[in-house]
Amino acid sequence: MTSFLRSDRSRPVAVWLFVVAALVLAMVVVGGATRLTDSGLSITEWKPVTGALPPMSAQDWNDEFALYKQIPQYQQLNQGMSLEQFKTIYWWEWSHRLLGRLVGAAFALPFAYFLIRQELPKRLIGRCVGLFVLGGLQGAIGWWMVASGLSERVSVAPERLMVHLGLAFALLGALVWTALDAWHGAARQTLPSPWSRGALALLGLIFLQILLGALVAGTDAGLVYNDWPLMNGTLFPKDYAGSGVWTTIAHSQGAVQLHHRLGGYLVTVVAIVMAWSATRSRYLPFDTRALALAVAGAVVLQAILGVITLIFGVPIWLGLAHQIVAAIVLSLAVAFAWRARRP
Repeated sequence: MTSFLRSDRSRPVAVWLFVVAALVLAMVVVGGATRLTDSGLSITEWKPVTGALPPMSAQDWNDEFALYKQIPQYQQLNQGMSLEQFKTIYWWEWSHRLLGRLVGAAFALPFAYFLIRQELPKRLIGRCVGLFVLGGLQGAIGWWMVASGLSERVSVAPERLMVHLGLAFALLGALVWTALDAWHGAARQTLPSPWSRGALALLGLIFLQILLGALVAGTDAGLVYNDWPLMNGTLFPKDYAGSGVWTTIAHSQGAVQLHHRLGGYLVTVVAIVMAWSATRSRYLPFDTRALALAVAGAVVLQAILGVITLIFGVPIWLGLAHQIVAAIVLSLAVAFAWRARRP
């Protein structure tokens, strides 16, 4: 049995955290498919325990379908939907929720095992508890998001989708950072430097861009202004302004898409400049420079993919690819920021 005091690193713990991060990524992908297929409101009740089982009989399916028929999405958009069509969207949402439960179990059970056997570095215990709390909070926020579309709306509120997706990406980034800490151990020195501050700033910009993308998804803003670089032939969308500041920021399709475009330009320029500067630096280790280049390359790929996704009207496979690459960009940016803080 390994004592807490003997080591500040554990590669088995790191592997476990990387696996959980991969599961979170899978959950983001399934969640994206659930959103793109308009399946997220098919389950109208939150049953954290009993909801793990799908409908087991014809009567169960009819009961679930009857509940769905009571919400505005069915009444205004899907009236006349068959039971078989309902089952298709139901399975997407059920799979998303089941994967969330599996992520929780994949985190909690090994965490307890490592804790009991004293194989978890002491400095990471509090952080892992925080990750577990964030994961549980994500489930509650997911239901808070779904609830916004059950009474007066035909879809979930964009700002709630932004919080839900933002927390998922924050959890992914925190898992990657903690896994790197567990693999390599505590840094001998973590003094702030221009590079560490710059890498963290780039990470913040990328996260902000992901939040803007969530608003695009929540408002279906990718289905309008499908030309580029102009927006229906103009530099500025004609329907930019909403009835108020928050309505404009979170609900205006023109404003939301413009903000996401501008954010993409800014992130791309900053990532390229940082990578160019890193390659010319005499003081950065090779792996730090390589990570800077990897971040810039992934950002450029994501920008190109975003334009293609927009032009083609957000088909499901391109929308999912765009979301997957966003997760890769964030993970690389986390690794770059983590490495830039270590001499």
